[in-house]
Amino acid sequence: MDLEVLKKKISTFRGEGGRVRISDDALLMEILSTWEQWKGPMREFYRGIGVSSNGMAGIIGRAKKLRREGHFPVEEFKEIKLESTNVPSGPCHGIELIWAGGKVIRFPDVDLLVDFLKKAA
Repeated sequence: MDLEVLKKKISTFRGEGGRVRISDDALLMEILSTWEQWKGPMREFYRGIGVSSNGMAGIIGRAKKLRREGHFPVEEFKEIKLESTNVPSGPCHGIELIWAGGKVIRFPDVDLLVDFLKKAA
């Protein structure tokens, strides 16, 4: 969203003393999404919308809280499919269990670990 448009929307919630008190949840979401997508210095973002960094901290905090609580619609989930390969990636190959005495037991998948723990119990 263009910062000038966002600045005009925010200005409708500016009080006589210049303080911004946003009561519209949709505007909070627009501010949060624009803030998250901003790639430049934050000082320019705050200056572009005409709100101080201290004022924006409260606004962004409220918007994040509302999103966590589910007030905003969740973006559509995009499933990513990975090709399965036999070569494990990363430093860990399956599950490692450090047994008594410092012995390390490696399990390639969860089912083997569960079977082992049932038998060991």
